[in-house]
Amino acid sequence: MDYKVRESRRAFDGKAFNVRVDLLDGPAGTASRVDIVEHPGAIALIPIDEQDRVWLVRQYRHPAGEELLELPAGTLEPGESAEACAARESREEIGMAPGELTHLGGTFLAPGYSTEFLHFFLARGLIPAPLPPDPGEVLQLEKIPWEKLWDLIANGGIRDAKTIAGLTLARLWLENTE
Repeated sequence: MDYKVRESRRAFDGKAFNVRVDLLDGPAGTASRVDIVEHPGAIALIPIDEQDRVWLVRQYRHPAGEELLELPAGTLEPGESAEACAARESREEIGMAPGELTHLGGTFLAPGYSTEFLHFFLARGLIPAPLPPDPGEVLQLEKIPWEKLWDLIANGGIRDAKTIAGLTLARLWLENTE
């Protein structure tokens, strides 16, 4: 399908993202407006220790109005590779450096309105190497046995989409490689 951008303007500049408004001419001659959240991209980690536990973080998410149990994750800095971001975020969020990072793939967070692409990394061989957390970030670390994750998802204990997607990718990768 052939869409042509007739007009594009910045509507908002924010700390974590910007918003752009595009006016499009569609293939059938129809015009449409698309509000787009511009995001630099992010990573999510599936850190697994030698006891087959996944290290998750519990944190308050104001838009959701509650604490959520999630994979450690973070936003790419300007010019930073996804792998470098994954190594940095692992140290900031769980205090561990991954001895081994495996890129499992990625997904668009919400392609109907956002440019954010999320890379998933399996992190193993965890080595203590803490970095200070981001200012204002309060995280509670929880180590969940691999086999208990699926009950948590099924029973609503894990409701974060990136966490469910990342754990599913890790499960598929591990089942096909080990």
